[in-house]
Amino acid sequence: MYVIAMYDVGQKRVGKMLKLCRKYLNWIQNSVFEGEITEVKLLELKHKALLIMDEETDSLIIFKTRQEKWLDKEIVGHERQNLDTFL
Repeated sequence: MYVIAMYDVGQKRVGKMLKLCRKYLNWIQNSVFEGEITEVKLLELKHKALLIMDEETDSLIIFKTRQEKWLDKEIVGHERQNLDTFL
C-alpha cells in the first residue's frame, strides 16, 4: 500500500519521530513522509510511534491508498526531496 504520514509531536520527541519515520518511509517535508509500505511494517511503525508519543498531546496521521498511481500529487514551489531512484 502507499501511505502519506505526518506527525505533530512535542519538541522533545521530534528527533525520535523523524528518525523512526525515516526508517519506514521517504521524508518529503518537515514532519511529512510518503512511500510504499506493507501492512505489517505499517503496524510496526504505529506501534513504535506510540512508544515515543504522548497520546494526550501528540498525533500521527496516516492516509492510505492501494497504489501511488491512484494519487494525484502536485508540487507548487520547490520539492524538498526528489524521490526518483536511479539504478
